Amino acid sequence: MTETWNKILEQHPEANFLQSPLWAEANRLEGHKLIVRTFGDDAMFLGIVKDARRGRYLEIPGGPLLNWDDQKLVKTVFETIIAEAKKEKCVFVRFRPQLEKSQATEQYIENLKKSFDLRPAPMHLHAQNTVILDLTKTEDELLMSMRRQTRYEVRRGEKLGLKVLEDASEAAFDDFHKVQAETAKRQNFIPPSKKELLAERTAFMPDHLKLYKVVDAENRPVAYGLILTYGNEAEYFEAASTDLNRKLPGSTALLWQAIKDLKSQGLKRFNLWGIAPPGVEHHRYSGVTTFKTGFGGEIVEFIPAQDIVISKLKYKLDELVETARKKKRNL
Repeated sequence: MTETWNKILEQHPEANFLQSPLWAEANRLEGHKLIVRTFGDDAMFLGIVKDARRGRYLEIPGGPLLNWDDQKLVKTVFETIIAEAKKEKCVFVRFRPQLEKSQATEQYIENLKKSFDLRPAPMHLHAQNTVILDLTKTEDELLMSMRRQTRYEVRRGEKLGLKVLEDASEAAFDDFHKVQAETAKRQNFIPPSKKELLAERTAFMPDHLKLYKVVDAENRPVAYGLILTYGNEAEYFEAASTDLNRKLPGSTALLWQAIKDLKSQGLKRFNLWGIAPPGVEHHRYSGVTTFKTGFGGEIVEFIPAQDIVISKLKYKLDELVETARKKKRNL
């Protein structure tokens, strides 16, 4: 199974870690049931059964992976997805393929609506809007594509003697978890649990994970960043910072070091993982959007997450709760 799985992933350049065996393992360690189905040698999906207070659902992040122009295949894959969700007594299926939003890809969704009870999900799924850097560019080209202020912060970090350290030990993850919890209180978001972080560490170590820590000249922690890699892509997956990061360009120094390291590894693109949707004011990601777009790169919008409704009555409750939560969190 794994050999076929990896072969299919290689055939889909849009694929990243979200449909990989590594992400499956991380979720297995967290206690989620997994559903993996392949269709010949060129189509597949990884489904993760999630138990929420409002009911169980099947999540397919970054997938399914298939030829969306083959309507017969699309129908077969989604009929299988729904059959598996019904077996697990799921209320709905939530999926978001790694397809950039366009007239053509939106038509794929319209085609699905003809056969299934499909509707836009009330919440996004895994960095629907993001910035992607082209790591095939030279360091000088990457610097020149940055906003002038970001280049200035890169140089300022060097002059201030900020050090970017790499340490993926369990003790380092413990420190990261504590600082991220403090960051979450300041910035009003829900951080991953320590169990989730350690599951990701176990699944992605040693070759597909980096945990960076930035310290100042007095060795005080300033910023942290967790980078996941798979195939040709890296993700700036989790971050945290101390109060010092308001005065010092710790996060900028961290990302610049990560960019250089990922280039040396031969990675082709760096997904900075999550910005505000275009034209949305007062979004929770507005501040981080300014920071991430400062590095240049391409602003990418994937087609929105979609839900396939299985139990209409139970789904209505879920939809109301998530819509209210989205508004409360400024998402």
